Amino acid sequence: MNERYFSAPGRVEIGGNHTDHQHGCVLAAAVNLEVKCSAVPNGTNTVNIKNPQYGSASIDLSSLNILDDEKETSQALVRGVAAWFVRHGHKIGGFDAVMTSTIPLGSGLSSSAAYEVLIGNVFKGLFGADVTPLEIALAGQYAENIYFGKPCGLMDQAASSFGGLSKIDFSDPNNTVVTPIHADLSGYALCVVAPGGDHADLTAEYAAIPVEMKTVANHFGKEYLRDVAPDTFYSEIGKLRHLSDRAILRAHHYFEDHERVTLQAEALQNGDIQAFFDLVIQSGRSSLSYLQNVFTSSDPHNQELTLALALSEKILAGKGAWRVHGGGFAGTILAFVPDELKAAYKKQICNVFGEDSCLFLNIRKEGGMEIPG
Repeated sequence: MNERYFSAPGRVEIGGNHTDHQHGCVLAAAVNLEVKCSAVPNGTNTVNIKNPQYGSASIDLSSLNILDDEKETSQALVRGVAAWFVRHGHKIGGFDAVMTSTIPLGSGLSSSAAYEVLIGNVFKGLFGADVTPLEIALAGQYAENIYFGKPCGLMDQAASSFGGLSKIDFSDPNNTVVTPIHADLSGYALCVVAPGGDHADLTAEYAAIPVEMKTVANHFGKEYLRDVAPDTFYSEIGKLRHLSDRAILRAHHYFEDHERVTLQAEALQNGDIQAFFDLVIQSGRSSLSYLQNVFTSSDPHNQELTLALALSEKILAGKGAWRVHGGGFAGTILAFVPDELKAAYKKQICNVFGEDSCLFLNIRKEGGMEIPG
């Protein structure tokens, strides 16, 4: 049987930092880095993947139970996506795949979400599952939450699955509204800076953000902050202090950044690039001051992201924009760099963080897909 080919892109988060898991809005884009594979059904219940980056693996789909010893592995992602397909009445099967990736691990470009979206497209393509890009994203989130063990929202998977630059509204995650955004960013380069922080043992730091935001929502009898009226929240802050001031500040960040996404999308569609950049910077400062995901409270001496933001502000000198990107902590920052400053920006950033720390990207139109043979 002939091999078939599949691809799924990485993503950048442009607006809405840690808003998706509270059913808020985000602005995100697929980028021109991808996970791709060749695949062929093998007539068994076993998925065999050869991958020099993630490691080769065999996953027996005869059992789709959650396995504790698979937590935080690529095998868990495959099993989790398969389990979602089966739970929703879709056929799956074993296949042999050779996989490669141009998404650097730990770069904050969602290599795991791209992996999940890729596996979903392989199941769809090889076994005829009638699933939408949103359903493939949901399968990926399910795998990451339940099988892998990371309590992420749906943004990463949705951005990878749909492609392009979009405003994504998670008010009802099962009926997520994806609105393509036309943006003319000519004259500016999209850059991700990876300062090289240590990602080990940060799951608890990430997990604390949605937990604390939900404690605020729960105070008002809601599960998610999207269902709490901002005026109600601000009028009752004095009654929330027992939850912790950090929880209140993180909720404040949510309400502000959720609204900023709509303003960013409008600015882009109106061609007001300076207004868009101002909003990007405001978002980044809110993440630093209120969301507090730019460095870990347990290790305040290491602040790679904060330093990268400070250097970006100094180098760009009011031109373009800069913000923390994605989950934060030991991750990456995002910058919009004027073309005339690209060389200077890269040189100064790489002098501090290493020659591979600065990565210039393009927005990719296509999401997860089967590549025509």
